[in-house]
Amino acid sequence: MNKEFVMRGQTASGKTEILNFSGHKPGYAYRLVEFKMFPSTNINGDHYDMVGSITAGKTAVAPTDPDFNNEGLIATGFIENDHAKHYPHSESYVINDMFLITQNLILMVQDTHNTATNWQCKFVAEKMSKAEEAVNNYKQYTISDE
Repeated sequence: MNKEFVMRGQTASGKTEILNFSGHKPGYAYRLVEFKMFPSTNINGDHYDMVGSITAGKTAVAPTDPDFNNEGLIATGFIENDHAKHYPHSESYVINDMFLITQNLILMVQDTHNTATNWQCKFVAEKMSKAEEAVNNYKQYTISDE
């Protein structure tokens, strides 16, 4: 089994995308190890501000207002760029790379220009025992059932 794989796409501002793990291989879970965003606007002559979130919950976490007390929040990030020299390019991502993923995730992005956001996620497969699999499936199920 391939240890690493990438999911990527482009999502309209304010919309969600399902990261599908429903056909995952039994005995394996996945860890999110990288989350990146990139604008779909003309980056040569425009400023941009975008935020994103990835959650294991039943509904998306608003990327404009993430709550780190939400145990289903797996990743959040922002990226901004302004032409003013006193506001240089800036980006930051927080990823819970210890969360073992066994079910679908929800990605949500928002851009100040209401344009689409390009995104990429890298995952690593982790082998689990039957007991670990049962515990992780139950944990993610209870998070998504709230």
